[in-house]
Amino acid sequence: MKSLKLITSLFTFSLVITTCAQNNDVQITTHKLTENIYMLEGQGGNIGVSVGDDGVFMIDSQFGHLTPKILEAIKTLSDKPIKFLANTHHHGDHTGGNENIAKLNTTIIAHDNVYKRVKDNPKQNDTSLPVITFNDKLSLYINGEQILIFHLDNAHTDGDAMLFFTESNVLHSGDTFFSGRYPYIDLKSGGSVNGYIQAIKSALILIDVDTKIIPGHGNLSNKQDYSTFLKMLETLKEKVETEIANGKTEYEVATNTALTKTYDDLDYGCCFISSEKIRRTLYNGLKE
Repeated sequence: MKSLKLITSLFTFSLVITTCAQNNDVQITTHKLTENIYMLEGQGGNIGVSVGDDGVFMIDSQFGHLTPKILEAIKTLSDKPIKFLANTHHHGDHTGGNENIAKLNTTIIAHDNVYKRVKDNPKQNDTSLPVITFNDKLSLYINGEQILIFHLDNAHTDGDAMLFFTESNVLHSGDTFFSGRYPYIDLKSGGSVNGYIQAIKSALILIDVDTKIIPGHGNLSNKQDYSTFLKMLETLKEKVETEIANGKTEYEVATNTALTKTYDDLDYGCCFISSEKIRRTLYNGLKE
């Protein structure tokens, strides 16, 4: 019994050390986009930050254990409080720090469905919930400009939002855009292939060649990167639809590396979504 307790204690201690080491390894990198808009990279979804006389406006919160580092990075940009936190969707790598940020008397904003999904998540408590929700779109005026927040139907999830800074010409796409890599289309959370593609197209109305785009994941981007990403998805969609029309099974599509070879060679399968996973996702999403 003592041996079992010792092993358990050692295992728990090992987990704590590993978690701390991972936390210490994560660096929050700040990118200045304009005089008052910044992008923060860390672990999880990219964070957007607007600073000015009205306070700090923050987009997404990454994981809770990174909050101290994120706050430290924000304090180098502004000594004012975080007035608002907007979530682009409900996934934990974008909302995991909500509870910590809310304790700073910050108002959280998100789509109606984000509220529902965070509410139903046993790993998150009510402190993580948005206080202000919207169905279609929302307009906010802060730090000298209008921020347009608009919902995208059944794209990455069923609660996606993009945010456009009208004066700064900066777009935060959330996870409806993964720069230089295959996207995660969460079919189990209301996401869809066609909705994802439509979401990308809808933002093209707002942006121009000078727009700076903060992707959900990946490097700071521009309209050319965005258009390349759209072409990739449309190309793969067409190929997979042809396979489905020819009676191919999910296994046959998932293992057919020729379908994605062009983009595999560009390392689009580098990260969370592998080449096989995107082929399988496209099959399941289009087969429905």
